[in-house]
Amino acid sequence: MSFPFQPLSQPSLTFEGMLGLLRRQATLFPDKRRGTNCSFSDMADIVLSGFSVFYLQSPSFLAHQQQMEIDHGQNNARSLFGIEKIPTPNHIRSLLDGATPALLHPVYQGIAEALYQQGLLEKMRGFNHQMLIAMDGVHFHESDKVHCDQCSRKQMKNGAIKYFHSAVTPVIVSPHHKCAISLCPEFVAPQDGHQKQDCEQAAAHRWLTQHGARYRSWEVTLLGDDLYCHQPFCEKAQAEGYHFLLVCKPESHKTLYECLAGLEKSGWIQTKRVERKIGKRREIDTYRFANHLPLRDSEDALKVNWCEVTTTTPEGKVVYRNTFATDHPIYEHNVEDIVAAGRSRWKIENENNNTLKTKGYHFEHNFGHGKESLANMLASMNMLAFLFHTVLDLTCDVYAKLRAKLGARKKFFEHVRTLTQYIFFKSWAGLLQFMAEQLKVKITIDPSG
Repeated sequence: MSFPFQPLSQPSLTFEGMLGLLRRQATLFPDKRRGTNCSFSDMADIVLSGFSVFYLQSPSFLAHQQQMEIDHGQNNARSLFGIEKIPTPNHIRSLLDGATPALLHPVYQGIAEALYQQGLLEKMRGFNHQMLIAMDGVHFHESDKVHCDQCSRKQMKNGAIKYFHSAVTPVIVSPHHKCAISLCPEFVAPQDGHQKQDCEQAAAHRWLTQHGARYRSWEVTLLGDDLYCHQPFCEKAQAEGYHFLLVCKPESHKTLYECLAGLEKSGWIQTKRVERKIGKRREIDTYRFANHLPLRDSEDALKVNWCEVTTTTPEGKVVYRNTFATDHPIYEHNVEDIVAAGRSRWKIENENNNTLKTKGYHFEHNFGHGKESLANMLASMNMLAFLFHTVLDLTCDVYAKLRAKLGARKKFFEHVRTLTQYIFFKSWAGLLQFMAEQLKVKITIDPSG
């Protein structure tokens, strides 16, 4: 499903610019209220109120601002997020339930387009100037009792039913940079099946169908674990104009590894050995690679190129091993860079999924399950808040310096939560400037504001 979206004519990656894009999109959310129940002028207050809680990692933010309004006639919900009338949590949940998370896609897309247009994604590119988009599945709700129409179901051995939500989260990653930049998530639907492979692959196929054309010109290589390394997904990626570089395990690709065994006997597998020094330690990377191998046992098998890296100590102890299949030709001069790109896939787990679960976003918490689409909508808002934070870390000097000064992400937002509870700020920039002054962080203030 698609929704009206006009790319920003002058992309702004400030907090205010990104929030403005969200506010504009919020006007397209369906309003279920009727008659005297319409106590708010439009859906913008509802959407921005829900988002503000995730952005500030503060479930009590709106309650504090309601009290500040009573005591002082002004509040940070209005000044920071443009929320004219603060709704109740139940009102937010009620009006967001039934709204598809695809309504937020234009915000994700607008931010990605702005990053691309301003050249901020160029430093993320990997080998052969490739933009690397990693795909992986993530769970964010699981219950024995609470469920909705969008829940997936799994029957346990004891006969009990486990209800859960999950999504495929495409993320731009790089072997050269720590950050992971989120693109539109694709939620697993009940009709996708019950097996992890069926569910995740169906959602990934759907994402490529809906969003493939948008990023086709970016010169993209898709990264994924062994679950994605099967012919239907690889052919779908190529049909959408993408390359692929995927983990390729022996136990799930018997035909390919039988061919490799034959090549090894004939001495046709090429090898490259590289010794590295890490501080006082030395490690040895041994690369093996071969081209034009069948991905499966069939006459129409897709031909892929294969490589393996084994990292050992000088004493011969194996500290890392992985294997990949790709449609990029592999040679001695590029095998190191291809493996480095393939290894950066783990960042979708460490820098994206695990951050959402353990760094203050509480991604697996049930913020409100609803009867229709609420769980997916709130999860998408949570991921969007994380994207805002990632972009500010890349583009806002004072935000980045404050994050560095305070260390842990949670600590930064603890400061923000406390300050916004007691002090009124006219703008997000004003809040950051106040923190910088109190923490004695040197910043350059733009005279134009």
